[in-house]
Amino acid sequence: MTDQLSEVFEAQRDRLRAVAYRMLGSHADAEDVVQEAWIRLACQDATAIDNLAGWLTTVVGRLSLDLLRSRRAHPESEYGLVVTPADEPAPDEQAMLADAVGVALLVVLDSLTPSERLAFVLHDTFGVPFQEIGQILGKSADATKMIASRARRKVRATDRPAGPGREHRQVVEAFRAAALAGDFEALLRVLHPNVKLTVDTPGGMIVTIGATEVAAGARRFSGEVAGHRPVLLSGRPGHISLRADGTPLSAVSFDVADGRITAIHIITDPAKLAALD
Repeated sequence: MTDQLSEVFEAQRDRLRAVAYRMLGSHADAEDVVQEAWIRLACQDATAIDNLAGWLTTVVGRLSLDLLRSRRAHPESEYGLVVTPADEPAPDEQAMLADAVGVALLVVLDSLTPSERLAFVLHDTFGVPFQEIGQILGKSADATKMIASRARRKVRATDRPAGPGREHRQVVEAFRAAALAGDFEALLRVLHPNVKLTVDTPGGMIVTIGATEVAAGARRFSGEVAGHRPVLLSGRPGHISLRADGTPLSAVSFDVADGRITAIHIITDPAKLAALD
């Protein structure tokens, strides 16, 4: 019976993972939620479950909702940083950009409350009936329909950030080359005068504002870097900086506007680097 149940669950795994990822914005968290759903299923009498797919969707929805609410209670935690390789061959570029658009939608979904996000994702993306969603939220089908409608209005009213274009990546590459060469003037040319640098360290956040200060720091920091791997970090162009032994030194992402870098986000905290999705 266990083998048969496992086979049925595996047939649902991709869909459940997609539900959890749309809810949570993190592949790692989605995998954890799906695995927890399997553990709970294994502890149930499966013969008493009339609709296994619906039961699993409900469990994944409830687990995701609990995690979303936990994030709201602890907003200082880091979640949902999605890393997408950016050094693939040209034919794969469209797939990379499509993934960035998906990340952009996740950014919009972050503006919703956990209940709104659940109702919107399950109904509008996966076609789950409002009655079943209401059971997860502890609300009537009509109340759930109103929650989904409110979420839909918020999504439509929010401008989705576009995925980075080729020109953005060129600006980032120019910054990287200037930093490695120690070219202070070239760094100033690609930095906005009021550029904001945020560094996430084990001891907390360090913020620097101003092109001169940021350029000086970039030259100093570049001396520790042995290599880079271009990536998208939650839809932003950036790179993983590597030590000589190949381990990550930092994850860097950039905000670019009008051909200049307006913000730089650097993660140097080893614990957060190890958790990159």
